[in-house]
Amino acid sequence: MARVYLETSFFSACVSNREDAASAYRREQSREWWTKQRDRHELLISPEVLTELSNPAYPRRELAMEMTAEVAVLPLSAEVRGLAKILVSEKVMPGPAGSGDAVHVAAAIAHHAEYLLSWNVRHLANINKLEHLRVICQRLGYMPPLITTPEVAWGT
Repeated sequence: MARVYLETSFFSACVSNREDAASAYRREQSREWWTKQRDRHELLISPEVLTELSNPAYPRRELAMEMTAEVAVLPLSAEVRGLAKILVSEKVMPGPAGSGDAVHVAAAIAHHAEYLLSWNVRHLANINKLEHLRVICQRLGYMPPLITTPEVAWGT
């Protein structure tokens, strides 16, 4: 059973009511993964996911928050905070180090998630960043998660 960290954009895609083709595709892929794959994995989030989803400006936040109820919430330890700072200082992730993408990746690393699911292809599920992340993690003695989109993460 793989440990899978679900980043905020996964939940956002699941509950989106946007009708453009890209949003509809992400919604379909995310919902199908949620329905068919979630019981095959240990699902993880951090308080950062809850913070982002609970923002009053976040569309359909109530539906997204309901989905998180069955997912384990990882603590944001000093180790996670320290890793997030390193990821930003090494330019693997954009700042700030105290929130956002850096915290998501740091939590997944510190808590030994094998996968991080995200639709954020600019800063997270980006093939150009994965090697840089691997090098930094190796230097620090960590194994990075495979950061991917839900459409790729079948049968993991």
